[in-house]
Parts: sequence; structure tokens; C-alpha cells
Amino acid sequence: MNIEQARFNMIEQQIRPWNVLDQDVLDLLHVVKREQFVPEAYQNLAFADVEIPLPGGVAMFNPKVEARILQELKLQKNETVLEVGAGSGYMAALMAHQARQVTTVELSPEIKALAEQNLKKAGVDNVTVVEGNAAAGWDKGAPFDVIVISGGLESLPAAFLQQLKVGGRIAAIVGQAPAMTCEIVTRVSETGYDTVKLFETNAKPLAGAPVASRFTF
Repeated sequence: MNIEQARFNMIEQQIRPWNVLDQDVLDLLHVVKREQFVPEAYQNLAFADVEIPLPGGVAMFNPKVEARILQELKLQKNETVLEVGAGSGYMAALMAHQARQVTTVELSPEIKALAEQNLKKAGVDNVTVVEGNAAAGWDKGAPFDVIVISGGLESLPAAFLQQLKVGGRIAAIVGQAPAMTCEIVTRVSETGYDTVKLFETNAKPLAGAPVASRFTF
């Protein structure tokens, strides 16, 4: 496989047609090497339009979903980011190139180690990987400029809204499979929030997230 050709094809055939036109984001996809963050068993799928499995039943988002979220967040060099669910470390690496500092919180010790190893190999030094369950919020280091939830949620916990600075943004995939929606929530004032629904998708549940009980009559 010609890796650079495969990367080019991913950007031109999957990501650009998905309305990702921000040149900074497209350039970044050449800089941060996705194949360095994909488990060895799935190297042949590094640039494919699929969710790549990770240990413990979680998965990397499709490349176009990662790129679209990155574009819509419009990260700034002075901003701090909380990522919930480290995954392979790839999304954290992308955000680290645009923001000042990224904290990514991971429930699984195995995945935490994987993300740390990948970030170190890629030379990314402004990401801190923390072991813990941030599925219902994370107050250490709050408030944040940006919060990214790297897994599906039935609904967005209120704690995240409070842990966001005014002007800050949350990216989350919410709803019930298979009809889930990727949303950007912006805190516009102390009490006001604006929600923009970006696209419909499906995502594996965020590890550690509370599951709403359902009653049938």
C-alpha cells in the first residue's frame, strides 16, 4: 500500500466531500499520521471509512467524523481541551496541534497505556492522559474551553455544561443507536447554551456512561 496515496484518497474521497473544507484541518491530516494510531491488526484499514476496533469494545471514529468535529470546534492556540475517552490517542493528537493543552481521560488502563504510547511515538507533548471515569463530567482542571466526548451518549450530562467556559464548545454524539446526532453545544452566557446539530451518525457507547433505564408497560 502506498501510504501517502491512501492518505490523499481518504482526504479527497471521504473527508472533503463531507463538507470538511477548512484547509488547516485538511493539512493537519497530513501532519498527524493516522496509521501510527491504528492497532497493528487493522493497519490495512487505517484510511478506510470505518470505525476501527480498539480493546474493550470501543472504537476509533470514522476519519470523516473526526475531521468534521475538528473543523466545527475551531480550536484556538490558547485553549484547553478535555477529551472524554482517549481511544488510540489520535483525536487528542489532532487537537493538540491546534490547542494549548489537551487532557484526555480514559477509563481502561489498557487503552490509557495505548494512547500514551502512541502519543509519545508521535512526539505529541501537550496531551495528558489520565485514568478515570469522566463519563458524567470531570471537574479537575475545569472550566475548559472545549470538551469532546469520544463515544456515544444517550443524553449529555448537565455537569459538562457547567464545566465549560463562556464561549466554550462541547462536541458530543447523543441519542440512541442507530439514530444518533453529532452536536456542537456552545456556552453563550452563564446560563445560555446554543446547540447545532451537525449530522446523523452512530457511535459505540462511551465506556462508563450511565444507561437510562427503560420501562415497558
